[in-house]
Amino acid sequence: MKILTIAIPSYNSMDYMRNCIESLLPGGEDVEILIVDDGSKDETPAIADEYEAKYPGIIRAIHQENGGHGEAVNAGLRNATGFFYKVVDSDDWVDAEAYQKILAFLKEAVKEEEPLDMLLSNYVYEKVGAKHKKVIQYHSILPENRYFGWEEIGHFHASQNILMHSVIYRTELLRSFQFELPKHTFYVDNIFVYWPLPYVKKMYYLDVDFYRYFIGRDDQSVNEKVMISRIDQQIRVNKIMIDLYAKHESMLSCPQLKEYMLHYLETIQMVTSVLLMKMNTSESEAMRDDLWHYLEEKSPDAYKILKSSVLGKFTKSHNKLSHKLTMGGYKIAQKWIGSTKKSYKNDILLILFFLIIGIGAFAFMQLQGKRGAEVKSVLIIRNMEHTL
Repeated sequence: MKILTIAIPSYNSMDYMRNCIESLLPGGEDVEILIVDDGSKDETPAIADEYEAKYPGIIRAIHQENGGHGEAVNAGLRNATGFFYKVVDSDDWVDAEAYQKILAFLKEAVKEEEPLDMLLSNYVYEKVGAKHKKVIQYHSILPENRYFGWEEIGHFHASQNILMHSVIYRTELLRSFQFELPKHTFYVDNIFVYWPLPYVKKMYYLDVDFYRYFIGRDDQSVNEKVMISRIDQQIRVNKIMIDLYAKHESMLSCPQLKEYMLHYLETIQMVTSVLLMKMNTSESEAMRDDLWHYLEEKSPDAYKILKSSVLGKFTKSHNKLSHKLTMGGYKIAQKWIGSTKKSYKNDILLILFFLIIGIGAFAFMQLQGKRGAEVKSVLIIRNMEHTL
């Protein structure tokens, strides 16, 4: 039996998929690599077949009609023979030293009488043009060097969500609740990491910088302009996550698990809301209202919590000052983090976080009926923009 199955969803990936595949080959016979060609129109199918022929018993090429990223992940899971399951996108790669540490641990983990459900590790933003690489770590939140459950986790900050890049799931865990991602939908990586959480009981955290997440292609799905053009799909994923939270709400007996799932849902709700605010049309405002009404209908408790948060007050409101503050904070954070062209979901979270820290608390604590607070807040924004 293979220790680990790694699925590589690939669509028109000929320019960069070799780098991804080569980074995974040092896993040797312990690893099964599934290159899932999702109906590509370029040389991707041929490259997949080439690697399968060169590395029989390690690499398998799977060809399917185009079904989107989610269906490629589904195909990988259907064909997986490894005890654990990992997804690595075709334009990303893994760190060689961290990879060996991951595999060494998994070889021991399969011997456990009570199986490990989820392994977590760090991931690194490989952002084009960035002077410093941003590493997402969890050592301040999660216990190290031992197994643990949800009751032992700490508080996650705005930029510390558990993403697809940071998780390896037990294959049979995913199959146990008929896990399947929607077809022809972007941003399903959020569903991939969110849906299994109520079923995860046993976890382990390895503090290694394993996954390298490439950011910078103009056509990348997390490019801001692309996200706005696909806002319908962002909303669809947002609503699916609301459905998942509502469906499992009664299962969330552990306060830490419930807090984290609300935290992640809030993250997605705010990202969607900010994108809709940035569009700034009557249609986008109606879509934003509909999204919040959907949350209220599906989970009244979650709605009360999210709308009462500082983030919720800003991104749900139609108040002109709220809009100015949010968009002002957005511009500030773009200068701080990098250009709009290279922004991504965690950047938007940092935008919101920056807004709260810099000006949000001041505005909302003093806003009611105080014209001076509005003027001061807008001036603060403008001064910060010029400073940065």
